[in-house]
Amino acid sequence: MQVKTKAIVISSLKFQEKSLIVKCFTLSNGLKSYFVRDAFSSTKASQKIAYFQPLSILEIEAVHKNKGTLENFREIKTAIPFQSIHIDIVKSTMVMFLSEMLHYSIQEEEKNEQLFLFLETALIWLDHHNEISNFHLILILEITKYLGFYPDVSEIDLPYFEINEGVFMLLQKGNVLSEHETNLFKRLIGLKFDNDQKIFHVVERQILLRILIDYYSLHLDGFKKPKSLEILKEIFS
Repeated sequence: MQVKTKAIVISSLKFQEKSLIVKCFTLSNGLKSYFVRDAFSSTKASQKIAYFQPLSILEIEAVHKNKGTLENFREIKTAIPFQSIHIDIVKSTMVMFLSEMLHYSIQEEEKNEQLFLFLETALIWLDHHNEISNFHLILILEITKYLGFYPDVSEIDLPYFEINEGVFMLLQKGNVLSEHETNLFKRLIGLKFDNDQKIFHVVERQILLRILIDYYSLHLDGFKKPKSLEILKEIFS
């Protein structure tokens, strides 16, 4: 089946000497993996490879056989040309980390249009703003809405957050965050991208990042801690 759709690049892996395997989150079909033959061998190789930087947003035409094998591109072009994401060291490190988070989080080959549109809007925001210290924390938390395990905030005034069930509790039982950690988490829940980026200091962001990664690990089978996590910590230290 021939498909024309937007696609967000989740990862790219060199295959043998000249080719790439590219995983994309598509608007039309959810998660898809593509084989790019001779990506490193043509005279325009650098231009071709540039399409597949982490979280690039593409417009693609592809042939989807839907047989669980690698699919093939027929045409690729940039849908939204980023101005800063891939040249700013802080932003590029952040999207490398976020692409790993998505790689281990989006596991089903099924359409999730709302998640796609949310990610697209968030990445455009990131590209156009410079105060971004909390962007990755807000994004990771917001993604849980679309993956089905956003915290239950109906009792958010209670003092402890129980991470297994994703609920706020009166008593310190089960796998709960400390009161201090819970208060940080509550502040994060209330944030939007445009809010004051200085609401947390470095140590508090590191605490929140650990909480979020633990939360993902408990709620997603096969989730792995991103390798780029330590690089991200260095950038924001």
